[in-house]
This record gives sequence, structure tokens and C-alpha cells, in this order.
Amino acid sequence: KMSEVSEAMTKADIKPKSMHRAKIWSDDVENLYRFQQAGYRDEVEYKQVKQVDKVECWPETGFVKKLQRRDNTFYYYNRQRECEDKDVHKVKVYVY
Repeated sequence: KMSEVSEAMTKADIKPKSMHRAKIWSDDVENLYRFQQAGYRDEVEYKQVKQVDKVECWPETGFVKKLQRRDNTFYYYNRQRECEDKDVHKVKVYVY
């Protein structure tokens, strides 16, 4: 059984294998948009940097509710969709 420290170390080294841009909006694209607005690749990187186990989400929609940026200011998001169609192509989808 691995110690918690070495387990955390291997988790911290997760790097995406590839990246493509989103073409159509989905719940996943919405959440990626929110992470990327706050300065993170995705939920994986956010959890690594902020050392948190779970991200606060809206129970109704499952969308990310609040994120802490690297400079420790908070971003708060609405429960409705925020990523407009014109912004969908800006969202980077990472493959692990």
C-alpha cells in the first residue's frame, strides 16, 4: 500500500496526453469553461493546485459554483449556463 505522500505526488504529476477544442456546448464544456476562466486547465489541475478533494457545484445543474484563483480571489458562477455559443470554441478539452 502506498503512503499518502507518494500517492499525492503521483497524482500531482498527471499531465494531459492531448488537447482539442470544444465544438458543441455540453455540461462538461460548461465546467471546463469555468475552470479555464479561473486560470486552470480543468478540475484535475484545480484539485492539484488547491489541494482540495471536491469542487463546490450547484446541486440543480451540477455546474461549478465557486473557484479560487491562484491569487486566492474567488470566482462565483451562476447556476445557469455561462459559456455562450460564441465562446464554446475557446474551451480546451484535455485528454488523459
